[in-house]
Amino acid sequence: MQTAVQLTADGDWQESVAYVQEAERLGVDMVWVAEAWGTDAVTPLAYLAAKTDRILLGSGVFQLGVRSAAMQAMTALTLQHVSDGRFMLGLGASGPQVMEGLHGVAFARPLARMRDSLRVLELAASGEKISLEGETMTLPLPSSSGSGEGKAIRLAHRAHETPIPVYIASLSPAMLRFTGEVAQGWLGTSFVPEGAEDAYFVHLREGAARSHRSLDDLDICQGAELAFGDDLDETVAERRAGLAFSLGGMGSATTNFYNSAYSRQGFDEVAERVQQLWLEGKRSEAAEAVPDELVTGTTLIGPEEHVRSRLQAWSDAGVDTVRLYPAGETLDERLATLAKGLELIADLETNPSR
Repeated sequence: MQTAVQLTADGDWQESVAYVQEAERLGVDMVWVAEAWGTDAVTPLAYLAAKTDRILLGSGVFQLGVRSAAMQAMTALTLQHVSDGRFMLGLGASGPQVMEGLHGVAFARPLARMRDSLRVLELAASGEKISLEGETMTLPLPSSSGSGEGKAIRLAHRAHETPIPVYIASLSPAMLRFTGEVAQGWLGTSFVPEGAEDAYFVHLREGAARSHRSLDDLDICQGAELAFGDDLDETVAERRAGLAFSLGGMGSATTNFYNSAYSRQGFDEVAERVQQLWLEGKRSEAAEAVPDELVTGTTLIGPEEHVRSRLQAWSDAGVDTVRLYPAGETLDERLATLAKGLELIADLETNPSR
């Protein structure tokens, strides 16, 4: 099982750099840099490329439509160049609240936009002229929509000899199928291994079959909070509020991909109840409505042996890369948590049946 960490550029940036450098020293394979409605991902990734030597650097994720498809391709190719082939392109559709509220981009036809964007990346990386009559974009812009002076352009920059791996952050069945069909990896979230087959893997597998592949051709990269504590009940209680936010606040009353994902994993009644309470402004009641089994199912928290058993469940479910969010108030505490988690994963690989 490969390992990854994730961060944003919020907070003490030099501390974040030290965190990634130590994670690299400890043997972590990847770092994913988030881009939601705070800091961008490009700036920290470029900085980390100069401050690390081996660890892979991923956008976790670039949101479709925030950059033009060509600029997105140029950015990816540039990061691949300055990192000497260590960049991984993580893409996601985001949701209507962020796309329309923050960026003024209509959240429409995300699957078609993803398909068109990847075609532009392919053309840019191959050195061909970027000419596309897609479902969501036409390049060059036709004369009926512009001055008529545009022409297909070939990027002056040539792609790195190492192709850019594409990871797609997907939750809906249609986007999951597309992920299985074309991507090198799946950036997943809201993951409960016991319910993942019907919620996720059946769709990823169907998509992979379209291009004569299997799930073995896809890096299943899943993220979870990592925390150790002898009192499981106390550790669980501290994390209910975060799940309540995912179920109730990460989206609107009509569009919440996280809520839908948990519903498909057997928590439909819980998801509906928590969202209703959240939207009514009853945040503490929403948190109290999150059951223990959902918290423990989607995280790696608790006593050491319990965390080990959950890691085994993730491995058995088909997770190839575990994206760790180690708990801790200070850098040293987070690194200590990370180191302990890495030791458990190494032990799991050596002694899987213990």
